[in-house]
Amino acid sequence: MRIAFISANRETMPDAVIPLGLLHVMAATAERHDNLFWDLCFEADPLAAVAQNLREHQPDLVAIGLRNLQNMDYTSVTANLDAYRTLVQTVRTNSSAPIVLGGGGFSVAPQGLMEDLGAEYGISGEGELAFAKLLDELERPEPALHAVERLYYRVDGKLQFNGHSGDNLRIDDLPRPDRSVLDQRYYTDYGIESLQTKRGCPLHCTYCTYPLLEGRLSRMRNPAGVADEFMALGARAGVEHVFIVDSVFNLPPRHAKAICRELVARGNRTPWTSYISPIAFDDELAELMVAAGATGMEVGSDSGCDAVLDRLRKGFRTDKIRRLAGVAKAHGLKDFHSFILGTCGETLDNVEQTLDFVEDLDPFAAVMLVWVEDNEVLHPQAALVSHDFRDEIYERVRRRAQQHPRWVVPRLGIRWNPRSFAVLRKVGLRGPLWQHLDRVSAGGNP
Repeated sequence: MRIAFISANRETMPDAVIPLGLLHVMAATAERHDNLFWDLCFEADPLAAVAQNLREHQPDLVAIGLRNLQNMDYTSVTANLDAYRTLVQTVRTNSSAPIVLGGGGFSVAPQGLMEDLGAEYGISGEGELAFAKLLDELERPEPALHAVERLYYRVDGKLQFNGHSGDNLRIDDLPRPDRSVLDQRYYTDYGIESLQTKRGCPLHCTYCTYPLLEGRLSRMRNPAGVADEFMALGARAGVEHVFIVDSVFNLPPRHAKAICRELVARGNRTPWTSYISPIAFDDELAELMVAAGATGMEVGSDSGCDAVLDRLRKGFRTDKIRRLAGVAKAHGLKDFHSFILGTCGETLDNVEQTLDFVEDLDPFAAVMLVWVEDNEVLHPQAALVSHDFRDEIYERVRRRAQQHPRWVVPRLGIRWNPRSFAVLRKVGLRGPLWQHLDRVSAGGNP
């Protein structure tokens, strides 16, 4: 079977992100299939490219990876869905091949997207085994689609979902993704590679989709194997930074520390960053991370108000955030905290409390976001209820951010705009750009 794998993500703000999930699904596809990989990230005219490829290669099946519903800074809840609609329509116009949807963006609202986009199939959550099983069934004279876990499909026009057994695959059993198919601009323009050390998140944050995508059971890779892959990635031409994409790198801490020790033993010199939780972050881990080449961390602090953190079920309070910031500063690790304002039940007084907290915390950098529900992508009218409240939050953030040169407010274009990013890249800065905010003037120039 000839399969066209399409990575639909075109987000490059602040960085273009390697489609690691889709590469994993491709790698798990049996060798008897003819796999084609079409990445739309850098295409000047993505729909024209898809149409031409479809006419030229005539695939038997089209698998589309939807990475995000919202864009990465919560500034748009409709643009991605509109792009997905036109992409599916382009496939329909130029091919009779059935369509399979998957990826993180699909998995947060699979039923709604199946109905909106009209695909024949969809796979929610981990796709490696499910997609391989779907291919096996589609090759049979009478496919037993009910036997494919995680599958959405239609019977007599009615949408069906098979669910799954709850068994999660072992990450160490997966073949490594083939990065040779990637556009070299991921490296020449951005210099960032992606690496996963485990799947699953044991936390219970009310808004987070990671448990939905990967489950709550942490399935950890062998630390030595992680370090071997890390070193191989760091040796690739153009790779100047590795980002560890785990939901939280330091949970459990023993696994994170073991990986750091393996990297130290191999003499790693490639800088890296990761997501870190204030839970279980201590001096020992910070020291090991620095020795292993870590230059910073991204922290989902979310709020400076204990009542909001409790409501979000973050598992920590502001004292833990303060402790993390102190430990990071003591060891020379740059800390980049994200704060999500205006979550369910939050008041303007809570917002002010968070802004006061961030000023007092004084991290290396902070990004200010205003909460948007994922369901607003499929139901934009839902946003009207919170429109005035969100505008007032942004106004208060704008006034504060003007006084803090390392506060980032994407929605307002404060230290987040294509021109500034292009300049930073042009002068040779690589890796996550927030690490270079101390080199950017108030006007956005390095």
